Amino acid sequence: MTLASLPRHQGGADGLARLLGQALLAGYWHPGETFPRERDLCEHFEVSRNQVRSALATLVALGLIERTAGRGSLVCEIGEWHLLDPLVSAWMADIEAPDPQLLREIFAFRYSAEPAVARLAARAAEAEDLERLEAAYQGMQRTAGRPEESAQHAEHDVAFHEAVYRASHNLVWRQMGHLLKPSIVALIQRSQAPLQPQRDGLGDSLARHGRLLEAIRHRDADAAEAAATDVLRRTAVDLGIVADAEAGSAWRR
Repeated sequence: MTLASLPRHQGGADGLARLLGQALLAGYWHPGETFPRERDLCEHFEVSRNQVRSALATLVALGLIERTAGRGSLVCEIGEWHLLDPLVSAWMADIEAPDPQLLREIFAFRYSAEPAVARLAARAAEAEDLERLEAAYQGMQRTAGRPEESAQHAEHDVAFHEAVYRASHNLVWRQMGHLLKPSIVALIQRSQAPLQPQRDGLGDSLARHGRLLEAIRHRDADAAEAAATDVLRRTAVDLGIVADAEAGSAWRR
């Protein structure tokens, strides 16, 4: 990918780091590829070398690129990226189309974690937790199939999943829920985009969320775990990770 495809830069070294970081998270350059040289960045963005070096230092600190004397800069493997760093999370939340491999990695983590969190929530949820879940679910119902409210629908969906993490009443999982929020936002926005214009397109997803809500409400840990898995299986289909016919066995560990 060439620099010419990137927007113009504004906002100093921090703004440049954000622009380049988001380009990496969106897959403009792939792991192992050579990252643009300092001189090329200076010329393209019309900024000083000090500003470029500061921006690159931020990318290095976040594990996105590595710099070696005589070799320039290389894009690191995704496994080295500090995806839960608040700065990276903030960048990811504003990306319209994250790198497909990155989406798969985030989804795989959620698939392994959220059913267990849902099981804990079914055992530990209190009245306030159920109110938060119900409010988020009702918001999803109100905004489903309304393209003009797609952003609000995604916010309610994110709030629902946040409420599940919170209802676990486990300190670590609650913190993970905060850290994962931008990643969850990215997955939800990507998976719902083709479905939002038609309410029926979101009907199956709503039904699965509803079963998760009811399982937690009735303190049925087994049902909550199964329902959370079903929610994510639907997400896998909507993201194109698996075909519909494969969803029943997809990502089974």
